Amino acid sequence: MATNQKSMQEEALLYHSEGRPGKIEVIPTKPYSTQKDLSLAYSPGVAAPCLEIEKNPEDAYKYTDKGNLVAVISNGTAVLGLGNIGALASKPVMEGKGLLFKTFADIDVFDIEVGTQHVEEFIQTVKNISPTFGGINLEDIKAPECFVIEDRLKEELSIPVMHDDQHGTAIISSAALLNALEIAGKDISKVQVVVNGAGAASVACSKLYIELGVKPENLVMCDSKGVINTQRKDLNPIKAQFATARPIATLAEALVGADVFLGLSVADVLTEKMVQSMAPNPIVFALANPNPEISYEKATASRKDIIFATGRSDYPNQVNNVLGFPYIFRGALDVRATKINEEMKIAAVKALAALAKEPIPDIVATAYNNANIFFGREYLIPKPLDPRLITHISIAVAKAAIESGVARHIITDWESYRFELERRMGRDNKLLRAIRNKARSSAPKRLVFTRAEKVNTLKAAAHLYQDKIAEPILLGDKAHILEMLRENNLELDERHIIDHRSPQEEGRRNKYADLLYAKLNRKGLSLADARKNMTKRDWFGLMMVYCGEADGAILNYGRRYTAALEPARQIFEGVHRSELAAMVIVMTKKGPMFFADMAVNTQPTANELVDITLLATKAVKKLGIEPVTAMLSYSNFGTDTEEQATTVANAVEMLHNQYPDLIVDGEIKVDYALDPELRMEKFPFSKLGNREVNTFIFPNLSAANISYKLVEMLGGAEINGPILLGLKAAPGIHIISEKASVRTIINLATLAAINVECAGSDVCVTNV
Repeated sequence: MATNQKSMQEEALLYHSEGRPGKIEVIPTKPYSTQKDLSLAYSPGVAAPCLEIEKNPEDAYKYTDKGNLVAVISNGTAVLGLGNIGALASKPVMEGKGLLFKTFADIDVFDIEVGTQHVEEFIQTVKNISPTFGGINLEDIKAPECFVIEDRLKEELSIPVMHDDQHGTAIISSAALLNALEIAGKDISKVQVVVNGAGAASVACSKLYIELGVKPENLVMCDSKGVINTQRKDLNPIKAQFATARPIATLAEALVGADVFLGLSVADVLTEKMVQSMAPNPIVFALANPNPEISYEKATASRKDIIFATGRSDYPNQVNNVLGFPYIFRGALDVRATKINEEMKIAAVKALAALAKEPIPDIVATAYNNANIFFGREYLIPKPLDPRLITHISIAVAKAAIESGVARHIITDWESYRFELERRMGRDNKLLRAIRNKARSSAPKRLVFTRAEKVNTLKAAAHLYQDKIAEPILLGDKAHILEMLRENNLELDERHIIDHRSPQEEGRRNKYADLLYAKLNRKGLSLADARKNMTKRDWFGLMMVYCGEADGAILNYGRRYTAALEPARQIFEGVHRSELAAMVIVMTKKGPMFFADMAVNTQPTANELVDITLLATKAVKKLGIEPVTAMLSYSNFGTDTEEQATTVANAVEMLHNQYPDLIVDGEIKVDYALDPELRMEKFPFSKLGNREVNTFIFPNLSAANISYKLVEMLGGAEINGPILLGLKAAPGIHIISEKASVRTIINLATLAAINVECAGSDVCVTNV
C-alpha cells in the first residue's frame, strides 16, 4: 500500500472515531430546561398533537419533523467502490450522506441500514417505516434489484423516493453535458453517445440523456462483455432496452467518430488511441471512482480540444452528486411532493447548467483558491461549495413539482421562499436584502472605482452592473483592464473604462486641475500640484463626483484610512477630520450591529464622541433601524475616574442634556452592553433599559479597530464597511481596504448608491 493511501486511511479512521464516534447526532429543537418544558414535550402535553394528527394526518407536517426528515436507506449491496459489504459496514457512508443533507440543505436524516438482500423484504421494511419520513433516499443498492425497489416504492408510497446512485449522477452529468455541448457547438439530437457501464447510474444517465434529446439510436451502451447489441443472447430486460443494431462489438469500435463518452465502469479502460478516434471537440466524462476510465493527464494530452470531467475533486469539472440530492429533496419536501418525477429532475438539470454560466461569488473562489473560475471547458457545472445551489435548484424543483401536479403544498411567493432557503443556511440578512432592494428600485448610480485594476473590484463592478445597481466607471489602464475582463469572462466593456492618465483625458485633467486650484489656492495648493493630483486616480475620481460626472466613488486604502480620506476631505467643503467618522455594519446571528468610530478619529474628545454618536445614530436610523446605543468603556457608570472613562461619561452627559430622545447610555463595559438581563439587574437606572443594544461607540480608534477585527476573525461575523459618515456634500463616497472581498465591495457600493438616492431623507430603507 502506498504511503499516502495508508496515511489517508489512518486519517479517515481517526476522523470517524475521535471524540464522539460517527458523524451525526440528534439535538432537541424546543426548550427542555424546566419541568413545564418536559411536560409539554412528552407526557401529558404530547397527547394534544397526537390527537390532532389522528384526526388529520396532514397535521404531522405541522406538529412534527416529518416534513424535514429524510431516511437514507441501504442494504449495503453496492457501497461506493467497495461492492457488497453488507448493511452494517455501509453505516459510515449513510451517516456521511446524512451529514451532507444537513450541511448543504438543512435536512434532518435518520440513516437506516436494512439487513436483507431480499427485494420483497426490503420493500416491505421501507414501506413499514415510511410514515416517519417526508422522503426516502435509497443508497448503494446493487442493480438490477435497485430498479425494482425504486419503482415499487415510488408507486406504493406517497412521499418522494429517489435512488441517488441512479438519478444523482444522471442529473449532474446531464447538466455538464448540456453545457459541454454548448461549448462544443453540437446539437444534442445529432450527437453520438457511448456509455461504458450498465449499472444503475449508467442506465439512469442514458434514460435522462434521451429525455433531454439524445436519439435512442445514437446511444451505444457497453458492459464488461463489450457492446450491448441485438446479437447478444445474455441480456436482461434492463440492458435489452439499450441494445443497438449497429455491427459493432467493442468499446474501441463504438468510439470511432463518437461525440460523447460516459464512463461509469472501471479504471483505465479508455485509451488515448480511443479518445483520438472520437469526433472533434470530444466530450469525455470518465466518472469511475476513485480512478477514472482514463487519467486527466492522459486525456488532456491525447486531445487539445477535449472537454473532460471526472468524479474527482482534484481535477476540473467534478461530477459530484452533492450538487443535486440535497437541493432536490429540499424542493420536494417544501412542497410536500408525492414523488420526484422526470419534470423535477429536468428542472434540476437546467438550473444547474444555468448557474454555471453566472459569475461566481468570491466565497467560491476563496474556497477553491482560484479567482479565475468562469464558464468554459474547465468549468461546466457549479462547484459543490457554491452557496447559490440551494436557491437555484430547490426553487426550480419546487416549481416543477407544482406545475406537474405532484405538490400538496403550493408556493406562490417565490421571493419569500428564496429568503426562507437562505435563512435555513444562515445566509439571510434582512438589512442587506432591504438595502439591495432599495438600490434596485431606483436608476443605477454612476460609481467610480478608482482601483479598477484589481480582480475583486472588476468582479464586484460587473455584478453591480448586471444587478442594475450601478453604472461602473473604471479608472486605470484601459488595455490592462480590458484584458482582465476577458480573462475573467466579465460583461463590462471599454465604455465603462476611463484611462485617466491617457492623452485623450488631458482636457478633463486640466479642467479638474483648474477647478481644484480655484478652490484650494488660498490653502497652499499650487496649480502645478493641482495638475499633478489629477494624474492620481483618487483625486481624478473624486473630481468626477465634484463636477457631477459621477454620483459616487469607491476609493481604496492600503496602510492608513485617513491618508486615503484626505483628498475627499479637501475637495468637499474643506471639512475638518473631526467632523467625520467611520462605521462598520457587523452582521451577526442576532441581527446587524453598528460599530463607530472605526477609522477616522484616533483619540476623540468628549465633544467629538458626541459628534460620532450623532453621525452613527443618524446613519442607523436611515437604514430603518431604531438605534440603541452604548458608549463603551473599561468602566461602568463612574466606577473609574481616569481621563479616558470620564471623557466617555462627559459625552454621555452632553447627549442626555442636548438630545434627550436618543436611546444612549454609558460609560459601560461591553458585557453589560450585550446582556440586557445582567444590565437591568446591576444598573436598573440605565436609559438602555432591557433593550438589545445595536449601536456601539468606542472610546478610541485602537479599541474600535481591535474589537471589530477580533469579531470578524474569531466570531465568524461578516463585516461591511467602513462606511464614511459626515461627508454631506458627497454621501456616495466610501473608502475600502485594498484586500476587500467581492462581496464587501458589492455591499459598500450598494450602500453608496442608496446614500446618493436618499441624500435628503431621514429614513431610506423601510422594510427591515
